[in-house]
Amino acid sequence: MKRPKRICIFPKDIQLITGRSSRYGCKVINEIKTKLGKEPHQFVTIHEFAEYSGLEIELIEKFIID
Repeated sequence: MKRPKRICIFPKDIQLITGRSSRYGCKVINEIKTKLGKEPHQFVTIHEFAEYSGLEIELIEKFIID
């Protein structure tokens, strides 16, 4: 049985996608949370990151670490 992909994105994933630092990834996640009115303990989904960054979900999923 195939394991489902993750739905959450983390700073390390953003680092791999953008080539920037992990700190930049944290900054992006915090900006998305602020924009969406999320609490600090809530996660950011791949779909939310795709909408924020303007990247296609298929491209993002190629870089996601399982």
